[in-house]
Amino acid sequence: MMHMTFYWGIKATILFDFWKTDSWLSYILTLVACFAFAAFYQYLEKRRVQFKSLSSTRHPNPPPRAGVSAPLLPKSGTRSAAKAASVLLFGVNAAIGYLLMLAVMSFNGGVFIAIVVGLTVGYLVFRSDDDGADVAAENPCACA
Repeated sequence: MMHMTFYWGIKATILFDFWKTDSWLSYILTLVACFAFAAFYQYLEKRRVQFKSLSSTRHPNPPPRAGVSAPLLPKSGTRSAAKAASVLLFGVNAAIGYLLMLAVMSFNGGVFIAIVVGLTVGYLVFRSDDDGADVAAENPCACA
């Protein structure tokens, strides 16, 4: 029977039927894994925002040289690669965010705390030095 309210205990099922905790060791390892995935989510979010800003920056065209006309389509190999990386990281981030949300929905208090603390520590370590570079990308929801 699945819990529908928060409970405190070492017996929990996380995400899959085979991921069950029945001892203190398995429970602690599960909490460490949840913490690590939550912190990793923040790291990937920082990388995604960096790639997104790299792909959206507009480099000024160099002044045309005498006798050479500027091409109609500028070379954008770096920007398109950064955009592709940003899109790929968005998909991976969305998947990890939804898996974290589903883990929280196990309603185990320890899992909830491990994920929230992991997101917080990950933000502190990886994203707190952004200085508001991309405020529009700030979203406290791990699955957004």
